[in-house]
Amino acid sequence: MTSILHRQIAQTYPVAESGHGVMIRDDAGREYIDASGGAAVSSLGHSHPDVLAAMHAQLDQLAYAHTSFFTTEAAERLADDLVTHAPDGISHVYLVSGGSEAMDAALKLARQYFVERGEDGRRHLIARRQSFHGNTLAALAVGGNRWRRKPFLPLLIEAHHVSPCYDYRDRLADEAPSAYGERLARELEDTIAELGPQTVIAFVAETVVGATLGAAPPVEGYFRRIREICDRHGVLLILDEVMCGMGRTGTLHACQQEGVSPDLMTVAKGLGGGYAPIGAVLMRRQIVDTIAAGSGLFQHGHTYTGHPLACAAALAVQEVIRRDDLLANVRQQGAHLARRLAERFGNHPFVGDVRGRGLFWAIELVADRHSKEPFDPALKLHAAIKRDAMARGLMVYPMGGTIAGTHGDHVLLAPPYIVDAATIDTIVERLGDAVDMATQRMR
Repeated sequence: MTSILHRQIAQTYPVAESGHGVMIRDDAGREYIDASGGAAVSSLGHSHPDVLAAMHAQLDQLAYAHTSFFTTEAAERLADDLVTHAPDGISHVYLVSGGSEAMDAALKLARQYFVERGEDGRRHLIARRQSFHGNTLAALAVGGNRWRRKPFLPLLIEAHHVSPCYDYRDRLADEAPSAYGERLARELEDTIAELGPQTVIAFVAETVVGATLGAAPPVEGYFRRIREICDRHGVLLILDEVMCGMGRTGTLHACQQEGVSPDLMTVAKGLGGGYAPIGAVLMRRQIVDTIAAGSGLFQHGHTYTGHPLACAAALAVQEVIRRDDLLANVRQQGAHLARRLAERFGNHPFVGDVRGRGLFWAIELVADRHSKEPFDPALKLHAAIKRDAMARGLMVYPMGGTIAGTHGDHVLLAPPYIVDAATIDTIVERLGDAVDMATQRMR
């Protein structure tokens, strides 16, 4: 009998006892390949000796100091490291304990920036349907995950949502990718015009959409047009790279592949690799300078902001990624994963799309490939695939509600950056067996 309120209250979970590399072992001795990095978290895998050593050293020196009294060497070094390798224009970092906290902080920073400029009338936030930006109330409000939002709608701040960049289902048959991207950009500009440009704070988007759509990359040129529109109307661009960032797509920041730099950007997950809870907001100098010249105070804060242990762990993770040239491995093994997924599922009768970048991939399940009709959501196919995968010693990240939050199933893969080709082959084989088993039961 457990005293924990688990995610699924009636479910009995295996007890994770140890982890090493890409594997997790439970207390019954069963081993699982962590093919999803938990929730795209474990960038270095489990029990990396260099990260553990850095954490031990920090604990021996200082476990905690409140940021209203002190800064710490661990926090300063991590912030310097993040700024050094940040997109153009980024000058400062605000350190938090995870992705949802980072998004809340980014939204408050954006609003305060305009207040300090005397533009108090800017109050609207625009994001995209079928997005996910976190589970705190403000992050949930800007997110477009209908299922997660529904019970809490009376508590959520107002936010406006435009169409996602969902090439597989939303691009017209005779529409070029560039034309599709332009259509989406016009929708954003029309929404800004309708609300009044002087009333809009920011546009919020995941560079590569994660859990809700399943590793859905933008079409070429989409974000460059979005950046132009935001600049023209004085609207801030907030990129959410909590799941897709910090190397997951093959470059340190996913936006590097889009040729844009945001005004604010949130990172977490792969930042600390799961060794300690940590997230961050990266911001442009103009935002910092405006607040510094005004109130001089960011009106925000948490007890564990800039926690020394978490900062030491995150810095060690980033140093190992650079030292071992793991982004090159993400690109190399990501290309291998793409090939193997295409070979296994490219003609699968119940897989409609294989999409992703780097080591961030998903398959979308369909009942009919030609019509793209999804399975009946009552079947909960994604959950069945997860169970069948776990039975085969494979951890994957499935989700339902891919289409408008009500229908559709996908399975996300996000293995650690240390993964090798042989392990990827095993991941694809086991996933294929799980998909076959689960879909056979649905027929």
